[in-house]
Amino acid sequence: MGFQPKFSITPATVRELEAIAGMRERILAATIQVPWIPKLQRDARARNIHSSTAIEGNPLTLEQVRLIEEGHGLPAEPLRSQREILNYLAGLRFIERHSKKKRISHTDIFKLHKLLATEVMDQGDAGRYRDIQVYVGRYTPPVPDLVSGLMSELLEWWNDRAREWSPVVSSAILHYQFEDIHPFADGNGRTGRALALWDLYRRGFDTHHIFSVDEVYWEDTSAYYEALANVRKQGSDLTAWVEYCAKALRITLERVWTRIQHLQASSGAKKVLLRPRQEQLLRLLKDRGAMTPKELREGLRVSKQGAMDLLHPLLEAGLVQRSGTKKSGRYSLA
Repeated sequence: MGFQPKFSITPATVRELEAIAGMRERILAATIQVPWIPKLQRDARARNIHSSTAIEGNPLTLEQVRLIEEGHGLPAEPLRSQREILNYLAGLRFIERHSKKKRISHTDIFKLHKLLATEVMDQGDAGRYRDIQVYVGRYTPPVPDLVSGLMSELLEWWNDRAREWSPVVSSAILHYQFEDIHPFADGNGRTGRALALWDLYRRGFDTHHIFSVDEVYWEDTSAYYEALANVRKQGSDLTAWVEYCAKALRITLERVWTRIQHLQASSGAKKVLLRPRQEQLLRLLKDRGAMTPKELREGLRVSKQGAMDLLHPLLEAGLVQRSGTKKSGRYSLA
């Protein structure tokens, strides 16, 4: 019979898909302005690298990831942490180069895993399916003898029947099923998220490679892992998981649209690459209007100095303005 995913499209998922379609059209129209694309691509690549490795425990910050991507060494940081970043960068470049590949084989999966996992695995070998039993919390993945056959079924589905569905849906299904099989001894999380992104590339959904959905997963890893675990609790029904992934992708597109608007608005001012906390700050100001320094600190759960460190680049870039004195004034979107 092969792999046959079990799921339904709920009204909530339909609303997310409609919102995604509308936002994607706006983004595609805006990115006709070619000079912006390299900046958005570099930013999305760094965010994907940082988020996917951070989910697995990598301690490096987004700024440090950007430094490594630019070729700078970080002598004070663990070599393994830096290697994980370089590996994920190589993995992303691999799927970018093969974004139009028609059919994916076991060999392609091995190549991607080897790029992502070389010299950073705690057990097993990079680039080959596991020959040992592994455990994921309370979940016991299939025994090693079944892995190759299960992966063949998944690849057959991905190469053919997956196209019956929106790439938003197919990437979510691919992501979960890969993690459920857990075909490698280590590095499955990073590989599964990279494959989900590859599906969006292959299906022409992220034409310019400027989306970073892993960032949403990383910001609430407990919700991410709970959504994965709930599929098994619901008898392998992927309905809620598809809805969760669609929501995450919609949030991702909204953020990309915000970044594009900032590039437009800051044409004559100093530009800034937004950190996740700065995006959260801008969303607070958008939702609540002008806020006092104390309200910002409480909303962001940061110290006084932490709030100023976030605000200062935004003030310089002309994205935020202050009315009143520095001590008692209020901040709002410019």
